[in-house]
Amino acid sequence: MELVQNIARNKLALTGLILLIPMFLCAFLAPMIAPHNPVEPDLKNVLAGPSFSHPFGTDILGRDVLARVIYGSRVSLLVGFVSVGIATLIGLVLGALSGYYGGVVDEVIMRFVDLMMCFPTFFLILAVIAFLEPSIWNIMVVIGLTSWMGISRLVRAEFLSIKSKEFVMAAKAQGLSNRKIIFSHILPNALAPVYVVATLGVGGAILTESALSFLGIGVQPPTASWGNILAQAKDNIEIAWWLSLYPGIAIFLTVMGYNLLGEGLSDLLDPRRRYANK
Repeated sequence: MELVQNIARNKLALTGLILLIPMFLCAFLAPMIAPHNPVEPDLKNVLAGPSFSHPFGTDILGRDVLARVIYGSRVSLLVGFVSVGIATLIGLVLGALSGYYGGVVDEVIMRFVDLMMCFPTFFLILAVIAFLEPSIWNIMVVIGLTSWMGISRLVRAEFLSIKSKEFVMAAKAQGLSNRKIIFSHILPNALAPVYVVATLGVGGAILTESALSFLGIGVQPPTASWGNILAQAKDNIEIAWWLSLYPGIAIFLTVMGYNLLGEGLSDLLDPRRRYANK
């Protein structure tokens, strides 16, 4: 409850939530609020402009763009949360082991992190996707497996700071196992910055999925995705401006919402920034 009240008082976090709430509502209520079937073609209304029956116009197969944008929010929500969940889980485990044990364990894990960070993430994703069948599940897994490095470094730094605290020393003196100390005593106190990075990561995952779908190796038609709507738009930009405008606005507002929410959470969860803003 206190966090909710703090978010309501933080302008950045509140603005981010205001931008994200419509996207969440569209994702959960899509079957009820979509005016048409997003995959049903209507060859009599191919590339029809915005009208009362089709507020966002239609695409090259006569499908309603508004319905496809609404259903596309489901893809963005799923990709964002699942891929960031995978990345966060990997980053937490490796960062915790590296920061707690140190020594050889730390060296091996951190050198692996350095190796992964040498590759441009987007091109690494392209290389992996090229060998896999394009699908939403493959996209989520690949994004998650290639975006955990920053979280692992962050968790490692938090563990290095916290493991020398008095309450950790007391837990060791009581004879608690390393697993108990890591996951019950240190990790809960190291999660605050992870929430911020994960929130920002959702926006990045949505952008990555949209880019992959735009290139034709992401979510495949007829499944509605903001990226594959934009892919159709590039071939019809001069005669069907609505195909690029509305999904582009949806991507912009959603990513902006996650970024603002992440910045707001950073202000709320970082004591130094919180007091500096007072």
